[in-house]
Amino acid sequence: MAEITEQQILEALKVVQDPDLHRDIVALDFVKNVRISGGSVKFDVQLTTPACPVKEDLKAQAIMAVNNIPGVTSVDVTMTAQMPKTQSEKKTDLLKDVRHVVAVASGKGGVGKSTATANLAVALAQTGAKVGILDADIYGPSMSMMFKVREAPALDDKQKLHPVIVNGIKIVSMAMFADDEKPTIWRGPMVSQMIQNFVHNVVWGELDYLLIDMPPGTGDVQLTLTQSAPLSGSVIVTTPQDVSVLDAKKGLKMFQKVSVPVLGIIENMSYFICDNCEKKHYIFRQGGGQRISQSLGVPFLGEIPLEPEVAVGGDAGLPIVEKNPASVSAKAYRTIAGMLASELSILSVAQSGMLGDFDYTWDTVPRDSIPRDRTVSGGAAPNASSASASSSATPVATGSGLKISRFAPKGGK
Repeated sequence: MAEITEQQILEALKVVQDPDLHRDIVALDFVKNVRISGGSVKFDVQLTTPACPVKEDLKAQAIMAVNNIPGVTSVDVTMTAQMPKTQSEKKTDLLKDVRHVVAVASGKGGVGKSTATANLAVALAQTGAKVGILDADIYGPSMSMMFKVREAPALDDKQKLHPVIVNGIKIVSMAMFADDEKPTIWRGPMVSQMIQNFVHNVVWGELDYLLIDMPPGTGDVQLTLTQSAPLSGSVIVTTPQDVSVLDAKKGLKMFQKVSVPVLGIIENMSYFICDNCEKKHYIFRQGGGQRISQSLGVPFLGEIPLEPEVAVGGDAGLPIVEKNPASVSAKAYRTIAGMLASELSILSVAQSGMLGDFDYTWDTVPRDSIPRDRTVSGGAAPNASSASASSSATPVATGSGLKISRFAPKGGK
């Protein structure tokens, strides 16, 4: 029988497609360290994020593809991850090893933004990612309670702060420096200065994701963070009713105005499941998050139910993803974390040049959801000729809140 070659293995693996990047894992240079010993084949598949939601599916496809080669008796695939490093003029020495900085924001308070931040952090960390949380809500910090943090960050001899680490997650919060029961009565400039200290004077070390729990609204603190932190993107949290949706739109449009990509919408408190009848009850109306997604052309990441155990866990310092992984809310957060990781991978791969020989194209783009001066990373601004007349179409390009959905080779489809 003929000897199995590395070329045969690579050819076989070309049928395995990354569902987000729409190219095969060989073209994306994901296949590493191919080893062949008789009929035994071993290799690594190096993805762009440890939080890839289809990691196991890709592994199964790769094993099946190589097993179809005549003479192969066993296939061992090791799934690894290496994020493309992003470049930003705003990156300081203390943030140079943080691959993605994500703002978790809302237009108004009380929608569960901090709860979402905490649970997304735990969900990402459970995939093996290195995660940090910056609690930027100076007037109403929550992370110390949500993670049961009692100590303050350490201060080194260079007057730099080192985050408190809880279950592998690095955390810095104003609550670590203030009395729990005393209000922080500061004017805007003092708040902005503290935010600058959190961004530039904390030794975060190597992180895959730094989630910033933003204060509600669109004021000084939000502007300070968007101007001083190297934001990879933002996530907007809302509840379904119109009074929340209206303010969520304002928060979303703020990020678009300062050229921070909006990675998606999370709708919290979407429904309540009755213990007795298992029926979904839409207490705060239905579909507000999806309406924002469709009207402004950003991804809808998912719904989080109204579940009492979420509040109990948050008060006890145990986010629901950790406290009860089998709960409906925990499963929803893990799904959303995977989608968030996918959105960030799409952006970072496009910016890294890995897809440099590909044009980003649109199937349909709603005319009324894209400002005339909107540009798309990696390409020119879409114009009337590239857009469909349908206002309900979903955008499929990246940049300023748009999502890459399809790649076409230059000169082809």
